[in-house]
Amino acid sequence: MGIPKFAVEKATVTYFTSAVLFLVGIFSFFQLGQLEDPDFSLKVAYVITPYQGASPEEVEEEVTDLIETAVQEMTEVDYIESSSQAGLSIVKIEVRAEFWSDKLPQIWDTLRRKVRDVEGSLPEGSGRPIINDDVGDVYGSVLALTSDGFSDADMANYADDLRTQLLAVPGVGKVQVWGDQSEAIYIDYSRANLATLGIGEGDLFATLRGQNLVVDAGSIDIGDQRLRVETTGGIKDPADIAELIIRPSSGETEIIRLQDVGTVRRGYIEPASTRMRFNGRDAVAISVSGKPGENIVKLGARIDEKVRDLRLALPIGLELDRVHWQSDVVSDSVNSFIESFAQAVLIVLVVITLFMGWRMGIIIGTALILTITASFILMLAFGIDLQRMSLGALVIALGMMVDNAIVVADGTSARIAKGMNAKEAAIEAATLPAMPLLGATLIAVMTFYPIYASTDAAGEYCASLFSVVAIALFSSWIISITITPLQCIGMIKKPTEEELAKDPYGSKLYRTFKSILEGAIRFRFFTIAIMVALLVSALFSFTYVKQLFFPESSMEKFMVDLWAIEGSSLAAHSEEIRSLEAFLLEDDRVEDVVTFIGEGPPRFYLPVSPELSYASYAQLIVNVADASDIPELISKVNEEGSILLPGSLVAPRAYGVGPDTTYKFEMRITGPSNADPGELRDAAAKVEDVLLTSPLLAYVTTDWRQRTPVIQPAFDQSRGRFAQVSREDVSNLIKQVFDGSTVGVYREDDDVLPIILRNENSERTGFTNVEVLQLAANETRGPLPLAQVVNGTEISWEDPLIWRRDRLRTITVQANPIAGVTFAELMATVQSELDAIEFPSGYVVEMGGEQESNEKAQKSLIPGVVPAFLIVILTLVLLFNALRPPVLILLIVPFAIIGVSYGLLLSGAAFGFVALLGAMSLCGMIIKNAIVLIDEINLIKSEGKNAYDATIGAALSRLRPVALAAATTVLGVIPLLTDVFWVGLSVTIMAGLSFGTIVTMILLPTFYCTFYNARAETK
Repeated sequence: MGIPKFAVEKATVTYFTSAVLFLVGIFSFFQLGQLEDPDFSLKVAYVITPYQGASPEEVEEEVTDLIETAVQEMTEVDYIESSSQAGLSIVKIEVRAEFWSDKLPQIWDTLRRKVRDVEGSLPEGSGRPIINDDVGDVYGSVLALTSDGFSDADMANYADDLRTQLLAVPGVGKVQVWGDQSEAIYIDYSRANLATLGIGEGDLFATLRGQNLVVDAGSIDIGDQRLRVETTGGIKDPADIAELIIRPSSGETEIIRLQDVGTVRRGYIEPASTRMRFNGRDAVAISVSGKPGENIVKLGARIDEKVRDLRLALPIGLELDRVHWQSDVVSDSVNSFIESFAQAVLIVLVVITLFMGWRMGIIIGTALILTITASFILMLAFGIDLQRMSLGALVIALGMMVDNAIVVADGTSARIAKGMNAKEAAIEAATLPAMPLLGATLIAVMTFYPIYASTDAAGEYCASLFSVVAIALFSSWIISITITPLQCIGMIKKPTEEELAKDPYGSKLYRTFKSILEGAIRFRFFTIAIMVALLVSALFSFTYVKQLFFPESSMEKFMVDLWAIEGSSLAAHSEEIRSLEAFLLEDDRVEDVVTFIGEGPPRFYLPVSPELSYASYAQLIVNVADASDIPELISKVNEEGSILLPGSLVAPRAYGVGPDTTYKFEMRITGPSNADPGELRDAAAKVEDVLLTSPLLAYVTTDWRQRTPVIQPAFDQSRGRFAQVSREDVSNLIKQVFDGSTVGVYREDDDVLPIILRNENSERTGFTNVEVLQLAANETRGPLPLAQVVNGTEISWEDPLIWRRDRLRTITVQANPIAGVTFAELMATVQSELDAIEFPSGYVVEMGGEQESNEKAQKSLIPGVVPAFLIVILTLVLLFNALRPPVLILLIVPFAIIGVSYGLLLSGAAFGFVALLGAMSLCGMIIKNAIVLIDEINLIKSEGKNAYDATIGAALSRLRPVALAAATTVLGVIPLLTDVFWVGLSVTIMAGLSFGTIVTMILLPTFYCTFYNARAETK
C-alpha cells in the first residue's frame, strides 16, 4: 500500500485536502434535507365502487368479486383485501414487497387497465370504480379553522380561500380541506298538500328537472359575425325556486307555485359524511403537503409565515389553530439528535484524551471530525437526508470511526517508543495494517447489508443505516491511512532515554491482564467450558427478554379510536363524543383535543393509515405538553372511556415508529368459499373469549363489527304486476320520502348545489310503518298505498361489513394490550389457550398485526444475509490465506450474546427490530477487533517468536486500542439511551461490546492457542 507514503510525502496536498474536506463538509451539512423519519413507500391502492341500494351480499357478489378476479391476475400483487358494505365496495390491493416506489406508477397503470376492462361487466346501477393510489401522501401541516357565529357555509368559503392562498406558497404540492359541509337546496313538501291540490310527485320532478341545466342554444350568423345564443331564465336565487309554477298533469289550470306545496330552504347535505371539532368547537381542517424532495423544515417556515399573514386577514370570530406541524417536529427531532450526536463525539474525544493524552486526542479527534464531514458530503451526493436512521447510523458508527485512527496512532506511538524514526514509524504503522483494516471495515459494513437488501417496509425504513455506516467507515479508513500518519509525525513526541528503557507493558494494568490471560490459556478447557455454560445460560435467559417490533413514537400526542355500535348515525355519535372531549380537556396535561368524525384524519404521519369512511367511527387526536404523560393518559382513557361512552369501543393508542400496525394483535380466520358469516363470527368469538381472560388486554373487536337491523318491506311480485308497480317503484318511493331525491341543480358562482326533493320533517321523523305510504297516481291508476303490493314489513339482521382476503371471506380479531405492555407479553398470557381452540374443518387461521410484520421484516433480512456472510468469509480467507483464523473469528462471535442477553434483562429494555440491527453491527465490531488481533499475532510470529509468545504479545499490544475502541463505542451511544427508538439498540451494543471485548481479548487467544496447540515454554 503506497497511499500512506504518498500522503506523508505530499504533506501540503494532504493538509489542503483536509481543509477542503472540512469546509465542504460543513457546507454540505446545512444543505442536507431534514425529516423526522425516513420515507418508505406504501404499496397500497384502493378501488372504490359505489352500488347504491345493494345489500352487502349483493355488493360482494356483483361488484367486489368481479374486481378482485381482475386484479388477482397481476403478478405484482401480494394480497387483496376487500370490504363489501351496503352500497359500497372497497378493494385494497397490496403490492409485493420487492416492488419499491420507483415501480409503483407502472403497477398502478396496470391496475387501472385491469379495472377498466371489467367496468362493462359491472351491474346496472353501480358507479364507475374510483382508483386511489396516492394513499401515501403526507399532509405535514394540519390547521383547524374554527369560528364563533359563522355558518358552515361561511366556514367552507373561508377554508376554500385559505386553500387557494396556501397553494401559492413555494414548495406546496397539495392542500386538502377536510370536514367542510356541502350545501344543498331542500324542498320539503307535504304529501297531503299534493293530494289536496291534485299534484303528483311527477309534476314536481318535471318542474324542477332541467330547470337550471347548461344547454346549448347554438349560434347565429349576423353579417360577418357569428354570435353565440344564450337563453336566460335559469335560477339565479333560491327564492326563484319557490316561485316556480307547477303545471299539474291532471290538467288543472289554477296557478300553483312550488312554495304553495312545500318549503324551499338552503341547507346542508344530510346526513353529514364527516364532522370535525377543535377543543369542542366545530372546525374545518386545512392540510398541506409539500412537493417531493422539499426540505420539510424550510417549507414549514414558509407555510408558517403565510399562516401568520392569513390570521391577520381573517375576520373577528374566525381562528386558525395548529393541529400538527411536521416542520416543528422534524426540527426538534433533528436538533435533539444532533445534540445527542455532539455529546457522543465529545464523549469519544474526552475518553481518548484521558487514556491516550491530549496529543492523541487531537490526532484521533481530527480523524473523527474529518470522517464526519466527509460523510456529510457523500450523504448530500447520494441524496440521504438527516433523519432518524441516518443520524442514528452516525452515532452507531462513531466508535468504529475511531478504530482505524486508533490503530494507526497507537502503532506509530509504539514504534517511536522503540526508537524508530517518526516518519518511518508513521508510514509503517499505516501501511502494515492497512489491508487488514480495510478487510475489517468491509466486514463491519457487510453486517448491515441485510438491512439494505431487505424488500420489506421495515427494511426500506432502515435502509439508510447501511448506506451511512458504509460511507462513514470507508471514509474513516481513507482518512486514517492518509491524514492520521501525517499528524502523528508532527505531534507524537520522541521518547526520552528513560522512556525508551521502560517496559511499555510494565504497568499494573498490563501485568494483571497478562496474568489473567496466561491463566485462561493454561486452563483453556475450563475457560472454554465456563464461556460455553454462560452462552447456554444467556440463550435460555433471552427467552425472558421483552420482545418488541418497533417502539412507540415520542411525539407529544396520542390518538383515541372510537367505534360506536355499527349502524349508529353520525350525528348521534358526534354528540356522544363530546363527553370524552370535555373529560380530556379538563386534564391540565392536555393542550388540545381534535376530533375527526366519520373518517380518519388526513394522513399527517406516514406510519399511521387513516380509517376509511364509517358513520360509526371517530378519532380524537390529543396533543399534550409532555410525551411522558401519554402512558398515564392512555390508561385513564381506557378506564373512563367505557363509562363515558357505554356501548362504544374506546381504543386509545400511542403513535408508533416505522411501519406501524393499528392493532398489535390480529388473528385472521378465513373460511372456505362462501363461508357462512355466522360460523365465522362464532370462530372469532372463541378467540375473543380467550383474549378477554387476559389481564393485559385493553380492548378487542372484529373487523366485521356488530350485525345491524334492516327494515325489509316484503314486495309481492304478482300483486305488483297486477297494480303495474315494480320493486324499483317501491324503493324509489321510500327513498324519496326519507332521504329525498336529487331533481336538479342550482348554480352559484363556481358552486353547484343539488336540489333535493323530500317529504317534510313530520312525515319522515320517527316513521315506523312504510306500508301506509302512497305511490303517486299515474295515467293508468290512482294513488296506491304500499300495503296493496307489500306483504308486511320485517326487521331482520345483516352483516354490515363483509371482509374478504384473496377472495375468501375472512374475519379478523383485533386487539391491543394495555399501556406499557408489549404484544409479546399479551401473547404469553393467552398463547396456550389460543393454540387449544378448535376451528371448523376447512378454516385457516393466520396471525397478522405485529407478529406478521415482525416475521416478514426478519425473513426479509435472509436474502441479504447469504451474500453478506459469503463476503465476510471470503474477506477473512483472503486476509489470512488460511482457514483456521476465519473459523476462530466466527467461533467467538456468538459469545457476544452473553452480554446482550443479560444487558437487556438488567436494563429492562426490549429487543426489537432496531435492537436486532444493533446485534448485527455488534458482530461487525467484534470481527473487526479479532482480525486486527490475529494479524498482530501473525506479525509477531513472522519476527521469529513462537505461537504462545506471539499470542501473549499481540494481546498486550492490542489491549489499549481494543479497549479504547470499545470504550468509545460504548460511551458514545449513551446519549441514545434517552431515545425510546434507540434504547434497545444502545443497550445491545453497550452490553454486547463490553462483554465482547473480554471475548476478543481472553477467549480468542485461548481458542487460538487451543487450535494451534500453543503452550508456554518451560524454563
